[in-house]
Amino acid sequence: VHSHVHHFSGVILLIARLLRMIELVVNRGVAALSILRLFSFIMPAFLEVTVPMAMLLAILVAFGRLSADSELIALRSSGLSLYQLVMPVAIFVLLSTLATAGLSLYARPWGNRSLRSALYDIARARASAGIKPQVFNDDFPGLIIYAERIDSTTDQLHHVLIADERDASQRNTIFAREGTMVSNPKTRTVTLRLRDGSIHTSDTRGGAEYQTDFQSYDVNLDLRPALAAAKERHDPKEMTLTQLRRTIRAKAAQDLPFTGELVEYHRKFSIPFACIVFALVAVPLGIQPVRAARARGFALSLAMIFVYYILLSAGQALAEQGIVPAIVGLWLPNVVFGLVGGYLFVQAARERSGLTGAWAWSALLGLRDRATARTGAEASS
Repeated sequence: VHSHVHHFSGVILLIARLLRMIELVVNRGVAALSILRLFSFIMPAFLEVTVPMAMLLAILVAFGRLSADSELIALRSSGLSLYQLVMPVAIFVLLSTLATAGLSLYARPWGNRSLRSALYDIARARASAGIKPQVFNDDFPGLIIYAERIDSTTDQLHHVLIADERDASQRNTIFAREGTMVSNPKTRTVTLRLRDGSIHTSDTRGGAEYQTDFQSYDVNLDLRPALAAAKERHDPKEMTLTQLRRTIRAKAAQDLPFTGELVEYHRKFSIPFACIVFALVAVPLGIQPVRAARARGFALSLAMIFVYYILLSAGQALAEQGIVPAIVGLWLPNVVFGLVGGYLFVQAARERSGLTGAWAWSALLGLRDRATARTGAEASS
């Protein structure tokens, strides 16, 4: 069950990024090996969320199945309390919490850093991979590039329009029948080689306008400013716990805002702790008698996951905007589920521990009658 939900939840969370990756392979000619590397880098980000989800459903279905088969009645009638029954579950929850903590503290920052670096490597190797057809692309400073169609195999652009405003003294509008991207990874520059077109120039100082026709014209696209900005930018999602602490202290000493770093700091602990509060709610709900244990468990887990992550998203957004403290926004879902789960767990333990001898005896008789009927049916068949 754990692996089944793990896969199902992962597919839901990754479908948008998978579609983008498929487009890079099919429409842009990016190597499949590069796409596999990108996929491995985004795995920690969705595993961090899906491990608690899978653990929640595993508990609900396991206890639901025990309750539906009257196994819990037999265990309780033999004198076992709910606290004794959950000891194996506690070990499972602890392992899930440690796994989620490892993903949150180390794997996800590594994946985010590696993903950004890999994307820029692809941009240098295949410059046209970042340009979309029939869209005004403004990825390069001072340039807006439009192409009616892009040949993924040859990196050739057809019916190209470029608005060039890199020179403050004049504005150039370039039309070309076709163009080809030529990249130089060593110098981190890209040349857009245009053919069969014209340049419409407007002099902003003199007001003159003129047109120049060309057979071949090169537009140099410099990737170095974008790469330098990306290296200087420190995203809190790419930082480890030690780096976050260091950054928060440094910014606090300089009276600089550090809301983003503080939110990410609390998130690294809040998400792993969700395994514990999920277990508190799942155990008492799972032991309720029901026939369709798997269907009920799946429905309950979806509802709980939806509520939890709605609270988490809202709290994180409010914390990032400074409306509520980061500790409140990121820990509110855990507090709510922890209180509800604690209450349900105590109530379930009290109800089950008050079993009378007559009730237990009748439960055992019922189990015996069911087993006898099942044996008779098998013998007759």
